[in-house]
Amino acid sequence: MSQTHTLQPSSIRFPVQPRLVPAIKAARYLHLTLREFMELLPTLQDQGFPKSCPITGNYDLVAIDAWLDRRAGLAGSGSGAQSSIDIARARLATLG
Repeated sequence: MSQTHTLQPSSIRFPVQPRLVPAIKAARYLHLTLREFMELLPTLQDQGFPKSCPITGNYDLVAIDAWLDRRAGLAGSGSGAQSSIDIARARLATLG
């Protein structure tokens, strides 16, 4: 016997911030019009801008933030392992 379940609205309401957004919102996030974004997209992607999701066609805001951080010099230039090596060398150097 199959039961039909109907979705009931939750009494708890909270905003959901989407991570994947359509091109128009990705454009707005970069302070561009959709037309400007689409014209610049090949150049942006040549510079490492994240591609859209192959399933939804939407853009990942976290990936865009990471790309922006790298471009602004806010992200570490090396890998986590390299940073650990640098820290270890610096500590060894202080030991003499």
